[in-house]
Amino acid sequence: MLLPFIWMVWASVQTPTYTATLTTPFSDWHWQNYLTAWQAAPFGRYYLNSIIVALATTTGQLVTSILAAFAFTHLRFYGRRILFNALLVTMMVPGELLLIPNFKTLSALHWVDHYAALIIPWTASVFMMFTLHQAFAAQPRTTYYAARLDGASDWQYLWRLLVPMNRTVITAVGILQLISTWNAFMWPLIMTNTDRLRTLPLGLLTFSSDIGTNYPLLMASTVLVIAPLIIIYLFVQKNLILGISQVKWHEKSH
Repeated sequence: MLLPFIWMVWASVQTPTYTATLTTPFSDWHWQNYLTAWQAAPFGRYYLNSIIVALATTTGQLVTSILAAFAFTHLRFYGRRILFNALLVTMMVPGELLLIPNFKTLSALHWVDHYAALIIPWTASVFMMFTLHQAFAAQPRTTYYAARLDGASDWQYLWRLLVPMNRTVITAVGILQLISTWNAFMWPLIMTNTDRLRTLPLGLLTFSSDIGTNYPLLMASTVLVIAPLIIIYLFVQKNLILGISQVKWHEKSH
């Protein structure tokens, strides 16, 4: 599993001639490839766009999913089960089938090449809602009733008790969504026309053309793209692993 990453880092400091070999001495490694790759495209702008889109999308999904999961687990309203099952059915629809209708809808709204097109359609996630639903449903109902008897509103119970009690699960799904948005390629490619809104994965296209691919610069830029995710993982790996294990436990218990 690690071998492709090792090769990626190694190839990022080679010349195109020696990319296919593993025999280049350390003295011949070209660390300037990173500076060349950074200057070959407006990666500073790409970084800013990726940060804005990833943070906005993840925050939106967390808010909508927390509210929806709470409503489906703690509130009683007409058609609750029907609506919940209808949302789960949408998870069976391949995302590729939605590209054309979503593009036509956002084109009619004149959102092409705008931040709104990259953020708003993805501020809700049925998968995240379902995951949090499983976690919230596992909490004892007596805690909810005790909070209501003490005078807490549904809103206060949600944000002061339920969310803190499920902090690890929320952190795990948030990090997974952040990674997914950061690595998104097809949707930004369709919805952006200029460098002004392009994200980091699209910047990798700079080093590929009809006449071939400059692999050392491509690998150097790829290292720059994944480095923030690795750093984030190193800081949150404990919560991420614990959160995923709790998600699996909740799914098994249900």
